[in-house]
Amino acid sequence: MSNNWSTVRLGEVLEPVTREEAVEATKEYRLLGIRLDGRGPFLREIVTGTQTSAAKLSRVAKGDFIYSRLFAWRGAFGVIGPEFDGCYVSGEFPTFLPKNGKVEVDYLRHWFRLRSTLSRVEEDCSGSTPLTRNRFKEEFFLALDISLPPLMEQRRIVARIEDLAAKIEEARALRQHAAEEAEALIAASSITILAGVGAPSSVGEVCDVIDPNPSHRYPVYIPNGIPIVSSSEFVGEDGIDPSLAKHVPESFYTATLGSYRVGGGDLIFSRKGKVGYARLHPEGIRLAMTHTLCVIKPDRTKLEPRYLLHFARSPIFLQELTGTMNPNVGVPTLGLGVIRDAGIPLPSLPDQRRIVDYLDGIQRRTEALKVLQAETSAELVALMPSILERAFYGKL
Repeated sequence: MSNNWSTVRLGEVLEPVTREEAVEATKEYRLLGIRLDGRGPFLREIVTGTQTSAAKLSRVAKGDFIYSRLFAWRGAFGVIGPEFDGCYVSGEFPTFLPKNGKVEVDYLRHWFRLRSTLSRVEEDCSGSTPLTRNRFKEEFFLALDISLPPLMEQRRIVARIEDLAAKIEEARALRQHAAEEAEALIAASSITILAGVGAPSSVGEVCDVIDPNPSHRYPVYIPNGIPIVSSSEFVGEDGIDPSLAKHVPESFYTATLGSYRVGGGDLIFSRKGKVGYARLHPEGIRLAMTHTLCVIKPDRTKLEPRYLLHFARSPIFLQELTGTMNPNVGVPTLGLGVIRDAGIPLPSLPDQRRIVDYLDGIQRRTEALKVLQAETSAELVALMPSILERAFYGKL
């Protein structure tokens, strides 16, 4: 850090401020909380005096520095902005104002995002376990040492940090937008390719649509048996992870899907709740299923399984199905008859394979872009601690 930086205790540059008020039964109170990781205040709830058990609340004002005693070790520090001027907090949120003209509260806000600062906070509020941590008391807060440059330099550092943070957020947003556009490309491509290819048929003419649990009763679960899956076990773009599932007796499987010879290449389709989620049945294993799913078993002489998969995910199919549903009645559920009656374009098998190759290629590129987006986003987030360290050592 520079030679003109001075080390002071927070108690030398901040003073506690309390605007405590007795709670009135008919008055409305906008109550704040403090987000973790330096993300500052937020409006937690709006209540009347009769809806809170507190006898007193403290009013906060623009420019106050505030923290949460209970979650200080998680970075619950911040500055009251103009949008929260006049809101209220409980006694668990100590509030301070700068004194002697030596500190900018936004400089302090960023200082409390430093890993080294939070380590010092944690030392003063560690309990026997993370869930029983002691509160970070004001005497420990005011005793913290901080290195302060002159006010003008503090303001420059804050402006630089916030400029770089905005650029990081902009880069993350651009990556996210690119991934979303790629996702939309799959839907647009499926509409363009599947609309009007081949003679139209109905799903029921070329597929068996099977209810995997006609009674809709939840089975008895056992430690070891046949995995029973719902859309909760769907992973990634195409996967099903049976290791996440509960297990049912062999007898349940035999009484439901056992007689249909359901297996690899048959389509598992979500018809309740997450309507439209679709996966191909994995090869070489047996799966029981809840009533939230159905199986669409294609006639392999007429339908390629992955053609059926792409069609089942297409806006053409989903819009036709969901247009029949009443969104105001409980959890949306598709009837099997609606699925059977839905139209499906039926090109020749060679044409289906060409369509599958094209759409699979787009999906692979989209998945690769999503992975890149996630990796880039993580790298950009990781830049912030480095920026803060450089800023508070006079190197930014």
